[in-house]
Amino acid sequence: MIPLRKPADYAPILMPLIVVAIWALAAASTSSPLFPGPAKVAQAIWHNFSTIMVQLGATLTRVVIGFAVAAAITVPLGIMLGRLRIIGQLFEPVMDMLATLPPPAIVPLVMLFAGTGDAAKITMIAFAAAIPMLMNTYEASKTQNEMANLVARSLRLSRFETMLRVDLPAALPMIATGVRMAVAAALLVSVTSEILLATDGIGVFLQRQQENFQIAGGLAGIFFISLTGLVVNTLILAFEKRWLFWHYRAQEDAK
Repeated sequence: MIPLRKPADYAPILMPLIVVAIWALAAASTSSPLFPGPAKVAQAIWHNFSTIMVQLGATLTRVVIGFAVAAAITVPLGIMLGRLRIIGQLFEPVMDMLATLPPPAIVPLVMLFAGTGDAAKITMIAFAAAIPMLMNTYEASKTQNEMANLVARSLRLSRFETMLRVDLPAALPMIATGVRMAVAAALLVSVTSEILLATDGIGVFLQRQQENFQIAGGLAGIFFISLTGLVVNTLILAFEKRWLFWHYRAQEDAK
């Protein structure tokens, strides 16, 4: 027998349907071409689907590369700074300053050293993704359980072994949160960098649609960006729940 669904199970799809319904009613009440309804946006998606997919593919390629570079640098660095308390305290003001620095502000500096091609865009994406991952990893490593440190000492683990076998596993839940934040920042900055350093990508598609007053086409591009963010976040959460099952099981046992 199939179990009946609870009303809360329909909440994730109910709100988007309500928003689309309100949008359709509002668009029907005006004839302005600057306020297209869902039907016109759907038509724009149909006509521009192949173009959007190509441009979105270019954007995601840069996001993956920039994110990988940021993760490879910041996760080991955050664990090291958390373990070496004095050095970590020296770097804390620098991390706080970088966290408040908007990525577009470094565009002139990036252009000076990396030009205006893919290297510049990947650099900006890596910078945006690095900050949340670095800070989350550092905070997680800094606030380690003292009992775990005592066990590591009793086993006579070296500092490197302690970081690898104790600090990293214990920091993984907060690192995973930082990863989700970093992915969102990387997607945001990738579009911004493409608009500022126009060559190709979904940001360039949005800019061209805006220049030609193709509002429906621009909304179609925005829809695919939002959908990509939703899909990526869902996949990361599924991966996190699968590989960090012990963390979620401990949370359930604590309730």
